[in-house]
Amino acid sequence: LNRGFTEMHCMSGHSNFVSCVCIIPPSDLYPRGLIATGGNDHNICIFTVDNPAPLYVLKGHKNTVCSLSSGKFGTLLSGSWDTTAKVWLNDRCMMTLQGHTAAIWAVKILPEQGLMLTGSADKTIKLWKAGRCERTFTGHEDCVRGLAILSEMEFLSCANDASVRRWQISGECLQVYYGHTNYIYSISVFPQCKDFVTTGEDRSLRIWKQGECAQTIRLPAQSVWCCCVLDNGDIVVGASDGIIRVFTESLERTASAEEIQAFENELSQASIDPKTGDLGDINADDLPGREHLKDPGTRDGQTRLIKDNGKVEAYQWSVSEGRWIKIGDVVGSSGATQQTSGKVLFEGKEYDYVFTIDVNESGPSYKLPYNITDDPWLTAYNFLQKNDLNPMFLDQVANFIMDNTKGQTLLNTSAQFSDPFTGAGRYVPGSSSGSSTMPAADPFTGAGRYVPGSASNAVAPVSGVDPYTGMGAYQSAAAKVENIYFPKKDAVTFDQANPTQILGKLKELNGSATEEHKLTEDDLIILEKLLSATCNTSAETPTAQQLQTLWRAVNWPEDIVFPALDILRLSVKHPTVNENFCSEKDHGQFIILLLKFLNPKGKQANQLLALRALCNCFVSQAGQKLMMKQRDEIMTQAIEMKSANNKNIHIALATLTLNYAVCLHKVNNIEGKAQCLSVISTVMEVVQDLEAIFRLLVALGTLISDDTNAVQLAKSLGVDSQIKKYASVSEPAKVKECCRLVFNLL
Repeated sequence: LNRGFTEMHCMSGHSNFVSCVCIIPPSDLYPRGLIATGGNDHNICIFTVDNPAPLYVLKGHKNTVCSLSSGKFGTLLSGSWDTTAKVWLNDRCMMTLQGHTAAIWAVKILPEQGLMLTGSADKTIKLWKAGRCERTFTGHEDCVRGLAILSEMEFLSCANDASVRRWQISGECLQVYYGHTNYIYSISVFPQCKDFVTTGEDRSLRIWKQGECAQTIRLPAQSVWCCCVLDNGDIVVGASDGIIRVFTESLERTASAEEIQAFENELSQASIDPKTGDLGDINADDLPGREHLKDPGTRDGQTRLIKDNGKVEAYQWSVSEGRWIKIGDVVGSSGATQQTSGKVLFEGKEYDYVFTIDVNESGPSYKLPYNITDDPWLTAYNFLQKNDLNPMFLDQVANFIMDNTKGQTLLNTSAQFSDPFTGAGRYVPGSSSGSSTMPAADPFTGAGRYVPGSASNAVAPVSGVDPYTGMGAYQSAAAKVENIYFPKKDAVTFDQANPTQILGKLKELNGSATEEHKLTEDDLIILEKLLSATCNTSAETPTAQQLQTLWRAVNWPEDIVFPALDILRLSVKHPTVNENFCSEKDHGQFIILLLKFLNPKGKQANQLLALRALCNCFVSQAGQKLMMKQRDEIMTQAIEMKSANNKNIHIALATLTLNYAVCLHKVNNIEGKAQCLSVISTVMEVVQDLEAIFRLLVALGTLISDDTNAVQLAKSLGVDSQIKKYASVSEPAKVKECCRLVFNLL
């Protein structure tokens, strides 16, 4: 009777070690599901079940991909040593989650749509909603290594601090579980209950029931890298001896007597290093002899050490069999000191040494991580580069490294397995083998060196836009069936103006301006002409002199600048002004100026007018091109305005999002759409005003029209559940109608 598993395929697609695997559930397109793997080559490979070569490869991370989690609607979340997590939909990257300061070793998509968790070597866990960090969980004292979901409201984490924590999504830590004596690498939950299993660097698999460690299973390998619970409740573990083992409670699936005996023999021959602390502090002279094993144990997994003919042996009590099972020989230390053996963690990776270097008395000190396999000169060079230090220190630093690692020779480490998470050899804190680290693949990707930049999205200019679309486009029509709301083709602008009032206010405030800012009578006349040229359909074209005067006025102090901003808002709709402020040569200052006003602590009048000016930039091609080029910065800054308690600001923010949706509908830029969807989802949470909601619904409809990827993404962010409530709004009718039309697409 074959009770085991047989190999179906050997899949290959990575150029270096594979560090994580995850199943993507079945879909209409792939009824048997897909397999995703993350590797040290920075790539993610996606395989079908029946082909050994990848279906496609996802590129984008800048360092090892070490964790993956799949969600509904084809979404995949990846975590990497490059300190970012990325959300993928099919073969495209939708969004990058930035905020951790060290490697992200664990990621999980939560059952509630749009929520994601990341656990990092910076000791924190972050909760992300629609691509934005909602909350940071602190409590672990070392790198977070694993995450597991208990319910929509609770999750577990395990870490290098040898503890497991149970958290509420709302932020509080409900419980801490202790039991392991070293790093915990992996955690997995039993189906339909809160019991779980963990594995770690202390040679053990531990089973936790009702919050207690109910069983400890020792393994004949130091590092037990990963565990997972199958649907039938069996536990699978992978260890540093390259063997996968399955443990079961089911009698039908239990291994044969010979296999169990072989496992026990292997276990009894294992050698345990006393300095790992796996068995507590050991003093060989005080240990009892073999007669000590006549007394039964008091709990399952209890360990007992005895001395037999000068050898120290470790035994573990098995409640089910009522006997002590030998789990290995405890080997003496060979005189290694902590400095020459134990690994040191720095920025989430393991090193033989981490030196502290003081460059000068008064300045800061710098950390220099070093492995015995590294070239001291290259390490010194990278260290100086990374910390922006004078290259003339090169000899000094390299000699310092050599002097402080004298006599450390590299022993043959081919028998050692490499840690798939840290790229280092397995962690044996106290073996005297010097080092078992794999040489770093690329000397220029040392931890901490990567500075996440925003993806450059080249956007084709959008053409054929009618600059004058009145608010009339928003009136609800009598015909209920046809969709008059979206996809919207033209930008929505803020046109209402009262030039007399604006100029009156400008003159009044000019009276209180300081000398350096004061405008002359001539300047005021110039601005009056500019207003009439841009507001009325007078044939005059705004002049360079008028625009220079306007530029001086919009640089007034914050408390008096708003009438000038209002003139800017109106005049930027004029093609000449739009071209002038948004063209290649000057646009930098223009955007910086407007974004400066979108400061949550600033004045609301300025926030409102800056948002309206940005909306009005979309009327001409130059403005659209600029807005698309600066989309990332503008959206990131504009979203902060959601906290303003002001419906006009919310309407302007919704309109800005709508204008982006109009542009994005014309170019196939899924990353841009992802950012826009994230903004819509985030702003919907806080906005009350129905006109703002209506504009967000039109934006949403425009973004997802004719684009199945965008529809899937909107669903995975949980936008459908967010808009449900607007389907029953009675007044204005357009909200309900538009909402239902969007719903039909989702």
